[in-house]
Amino acid sequence: MTTLLSTLSDQLATVRQLLRLPVAHLFFDEAIAPVNVRSTYRYYTKRHPRYKIIQHKSWGAALIDLQRFNKRNDYFDSIKGRNWGAQHIKRARTRGYRLAEIERNDYVDAIFDINTSVEARQGRSMDQTYLEKQACFDKLVNFRYYGVLSPDDRLVAYANVGHYGNFHAFERLIGYRNNDGIMHLLVGDITAGLIDQGLAHYLMYDTYFGALPGLRQFKTILGFTPYRALYHLR
Repeated sequence: MTTLLSTLSDQLATVRQLLRLPVAHLFFDEAIAPVNVRSTYRYYTKRHPRYKIIQHKSWGAALIDLQRFNKRNDYFDSIKGRNWGAQHIKRARTRGYRLAEIERNDYVDAIFDINTSVEARQGRSMDQTYLEKQACFDKLVNFRYYGVLSPDDRLVAYANVGHYGNFHAFERLIGYRNNDGIMHLLVGDITAGLIDQGLAHYLMYDTYFGALPGLRQFKTILGFTPYRALYHLR
């Protein structure tokens, strides 16, 4: 009985947290890339796989409001502190890592090596799409492809970032496991670049409440907060 009451209490606390979330209006603009934008809109707004009455990526969307920052240094200042994102980013820079926009076809072997470098992530076995080596990558017009390069120009992490309208979203984000801060550098410098461009209102990194505590903490220390996302297609 005590366990049941505790579970109900936790569920009620989660519901209260969800109801207090700030709302973000995310607009999909078909003019950017009609086929990809429409298919992504359908994916984001389909029924949640577990909670059928809500949309797939609506409650608890992990977002950074980029318009809060006048310049990139304002963003980095917002994630300063012990064990926060800026500290890890500084460590990566000190060790010679750097962000670059990449042509994925120049890194076919390196991407496969990263994808298969561990057997499981976030408590789950790697999806089959990561385990099959892709011989050639298509370049979508609404995407930018980024990598973190080591001091000897070896690819150690990469990200695919889609532009859909008034927001950008990470569609793939993966790297080697190490303690050099490479993933923090990847996310942080992409965020700073979007602030420099001034073209987007939000940056999205999937959702909060489906992530394990480690990934949720990673998002938090890089400035992501949970929102209720309302999606519009225009």
